[in-house]
Amino acid sequence: MPAWSTSTTQGRTDTRVAQTVLLLCVLALTLLGFVMIYSAGAPSALSEGENAASYVLDQLKFAILGVIAMVILWRFIPYSAWSGVFVWIIWAVSVGLLLMVAVSGSRALGATRWLYLGFFSLQPSEFFKITVLLMFARMLFDYQSGRLSAQGFLVQLFCCVVLPIGFMYITQSDLGTTLICFVGLMAVAWLGEVPKRILLGVMAVFFVFGLIAVFGTGYRSDRMLFLNPWDDGEDGYGNGFQLIHSFYAFAEGGLFGVGLGNSREKFLYLPEAETDFIFAVVGEELGLVGAMVVVALFLGILWSSLRIARLAPDMFGLMVAGGCGIMLTAQAFLNIGCVVGLLPTTGKPLPFLSSGGSSLIATFILIGLILSVARGADLQPSVYEQRRADLRIIKTQHTTGGSGAGRSTGGRGSYDTHSSRSSRSTHTEHTSHTSHTSRSSRNQTASHTSRSSRTRR
Repeated sequence: MPAWSTSTTQGRTDTRVAQTVLLLCVLALTLLGFVMIYSAGAPSALSEGENAASYVLDQLKFAILGVIAMVILWRFIPYSAWSGVFVWIIWAVSVGLLLMVAVSGSRALGATRWLYLGFFSLQPSEFFKITVLLMFARMLFDYQSGRLSAQGFLVQLFCCVVLPIGFMYITQSDLGTTLICFVGLMAVAWLGEVPKRILLGVMAVFFVFGLIAVFGTGYRSDRMLFLNPWDDGEDGYGNGFQLIHSFYAFAEGGLFGVGLGNSREKFLYLPEAETDFIFAVVGEELGLVGAMVVVALFLGILWSSLRIARLAPDMFGLMVAGGCGIMLTAQAFLNIGCVVGLLPTTGKPLPFLSSGGSSLIATFILIGLILSVARGADLQPSVYEQRRADLRIIKTQHTTGGSGAGRSTGGRGSYDTHSSRSSRSTHTEHTSHTSHTSRSSRNQTASHTSRSSRTRR
C-alpha cells in the first residue's frame, strides 16, 4: 500500500536511497552494455565490411536519445499526467504504429515487426508494451476511485488492452512481447489489489493460451528442444545449434572468465552474439562472477522500483512504478533464462546490454516513469512542513471606538476556529471585568450606606 512513514523525512530518505540505487544500477548496466556490444559485435561488423565499433556507436546514439527521454519523463512530466487524457494520445499513436507494421512493416529474422522510417528502423511493440501498462493502470485506478463503472472498466479493458495485444500477437507473431505485456499487466493488477481468485483465473487462461501458441505452431514447438538441444535431428547443427554454443561459452568462461575481449564463440559460432545471446558472451569473458553481477544489478533495479512504488503518493503511482520495474526485470530474466537453457528461445533482447535502439530507448522510458513516481513522492510535504502550512496568525485591529476585529491570513476554517476562540475569550474577560466592577460598586455602595447610617445615629 502507498503509505508514507510516520516520519516523512525518513520516507524522503528512503525514496532518495532507492533513486540512487536505481540510477547506479542503470549506469553500470549501460556502461557494461557498451563494452560487451563492442566486444561481441566487432566480429560481425568486420564480416559485414563495417567498422569494428559500428555497433557500439549506434548503441551510443540510441542511449543518448533514451537518456533524454528518461530525463524529460523524470523531471518535467509528472506521473499523474498519465492518468488523464494524455495516455489516450500515446495509446492512439502506439496502436497506429502497430497498424502501420501490419500494412507496410519490414520482415527480418522470420517476423514482421519493424518499421523503416528513413534513416532508422523502429520496433513499435517495444513502446506498445509500455503504453498498454499505463492504460491498464489508469483504468484500474479510475475504477477504484469510482470514476469508472465495472461495465465501463470491462469494455475499456477489452477494447484498449486485450484487443490490441491480440492484434499484435496475430500480425507480428510475437509471443515474447505478448508474454512481457501479460507479466506487466499482472504486476499492475497485483499491486492494484485485484482479488487473488481473479488473478489465478487469468493466469490459468493465459497458461492454456501459451500451450496452444507453442505447440500449435511448428517453429515454436521446435524451440522446445531447449530441454535437449543435441537431439535436434541434425546432431546439434539444427535448431539446437545456438543454444549448444551458448553452453560452450559458459563452459569456457568458468568462474572468472577468459578475459574481456577473449571470447571465442563470438567469432560467428554463436548466432546473434551482440543481441539476443549477449549474456552468453558475458558469461564467457567475465565468467560466473560477471554473470552474477549482471543478475544482481537487475535485482537492484527490481528492489529500488518496488521501494519507490511502496512510497508512492497514491495508488496510481504505486501501480506505475511497480509495474514498470517488474516488466523490465521480467524481460531481463526471460532473456537470461533462454540463454542458459531454462526457457525456450523467445528472441527478446537483454535490457541495456543487447544491441538494439528501440529496446534501449523503451528501457530508458521505463526507468524515467519509475523516477517520475519517485520525484512525486519526494515532493510531498513533510509532517513539519504541513504543520507550518496549517498555522494561522490572528491579527487584531483596534478601531477608533476601541473595538477589535480578528483577521486571519490563513484559510477560512482556521479563521472561524481562532476567531470564535478569541471572541469567547474576549467575551469571558469582558464579562469577568464587568462582574468584578459590579461587585465592587455594590460593595462600595453598601459600605457608604453603612457609614452614613452610623453617622446619623
